[in-house]
Amino acid sequence: MKSISTIPVFSILLTIVGCSTDSEHLQIRDGAPQAASIPANIAAIPDAVPRLEPRTRAGNPPSYRINGKSYTTLTSSKNYKQRGIASWYGTKFHGRKTANGETYDMYAMTAAHKTLPIPSYVRVTNLRNKRSVIVRINDRGPFHAGRIIDLSYAAAVKLGIQQTGTGYVEVQALDPKPQARLQPAGSEDKLLVYLQVGTFSNPFNAREMLDRINARVQPQSRILSETGQGGALYRVQLGPVDSLAEARRMARQLTEIGIAETRFVVQKAAHEN
Repeated sequence: MKSISTIPVFSILLTIVGCSTDSEHLQIRDGAPQAASIPANIAAIPDAVPRLEPRTRAGNPPSYRINGKSYTTLTSSKNYKQRGIASWYGTKFHGRKTANGETYDMYAMTAAHKTLPIPSYVRVTNLRNKRSVIVRINDRGPFHAGRIIDLSYAAAVKLGIQQTGTGYVEVQALDPKPQARLQPAGSEDKLLVYLQVGTFSNPFNAREMLDRINARVQPQSRILSETGQGGALYRVQLGPVDSLAEARRMARQLTEIGIAETRFVVQKAAHEN
């Protein structure tokens, strides 16, 4: 998220790329995207789907120090629950690297946290209006006093705090072990589930990754492009997949060729007339 300079963590060569330092924040102001570039269905963007994922090598040092303060990374998110102030980050960091090396997408359901393992999943509830979302932690921050989580712009919209900038929330870690259903009970709309394997600002890099995957896995696939205030983004997605078992099998195949960072993306299928 708000990226900081590469910082050595005590005696080990681990770095955190996360919330900006105060000096960087003053140099370039963050903000919301222009109205014309905001997806029309932003409030309907699906929540993150909790699933078992290994801790990433990047973004999980035992401890680190930012702005003179030390933080200890939790070894587990089990039983984590906290109330406090949530904020959000947007155009300044859209397309930049998160703490674990992924590309920040302000329209994805993600968030930054100072100490929870990366990745992990949490339910964030706005205690003022009772709205809640599920987000995937893939970044570090916020490093402003009194704030406990920094949300993507999409998550802030769904919680109703994009206008005020902050909100009083409860953050509760979720256990991804139970089998998540791809099709919610009672839903009349068919949902399509894709395995997203990368987001790129360069279309040639997206094509290169897809060619690399097709050479070994040969799944049904697509590259989605999106243009916003922060520039164009190209998402490489595999699927749609029919089951969690199929998605996990595909994820294992990707791990064998060095692609470990994947996540679910869910969308409604187009209705046929």
